[in-house]
Amino acid sequence: MKKVYANATEALDGLLTDGMFIAAGGFGLCGIPELLIDALVESKVKDLTIASNNCGVDGFGLGKLLDTRQIRKMISSYVGENAEFMRQYLSGELELEFNPQGTLAERMRAGGSGIPGFYTKTGVGTVIAEGKEVKNFDGQDYILERGIVADLSIVKAWKADDTGNLVFRKTARNFNPPAAMCGRVCVVEVEEIVPRGSLDPDLIHLPGIYVHRIIQGTHEKRIEQRTTRKKETA
Repeated sequence: MKKVYANATEALDGLLTDGMFIAAGGFGLCGIPELLIDALVESKVKDLTIASNNCGVDGFGLGKLLDTRQIRKMISSYVGENAEFMRQYLSGELELEFNPQGTLAERMRAGGSGIPGFYTKTGVGTVIAEGKEVKNFDGQDYILERGIVADLSIVKAWKADDTGNLVFRKTARNFNPPAAMCGRVCVVEVEEIVPRGSLDPDLIHLPGIYVHRIIQGTHEKRIEQRTTRKKETA
């Protein structure tokens, strides 16, 4: 089965429909699938529901899909770096489902593992628990969270072989493995495709069984915020 495609547009061909549910890897701008996001923008697919830790920044990453009004709903943990996100949410243009960060990661992992739901104490007694089943275990309340199963996963890795075995680089691993797991179809962009058999099996972070399509490309690796101070004079 061919998994390596020439570019992001080809890799997404035949997968996109209006109203679909997409899980996206990344944390801030670290480890985001920027090439696949650009291809989504160019496709003009709309009314998307996207599960991702956050929504990029203004004009970059998933923020580009906000600029083009292609996102209907975000399932996220943090939205503080994106002014357009805030504007659309407060004006009622964008639906938002807040999730605690660990809960969102576990919802993705659970969905990819065939687990329909799990109980957690996180969010008990807060707005997060509204409308959710509460169950008591050993005298403590837990809320039921549903596993996430997306129509499509888009993720970023460091290296892959042609069978889809993935290696992530340091903190860029973040949400990418659980996001990759929970998609019915998973498309990955990588910095390098290496020969089959060259990856140490003990160092593979995600096996190729979860990966359906791969592209290789160059990446900007933009920094969200850079804070510096003037050099002190001697």
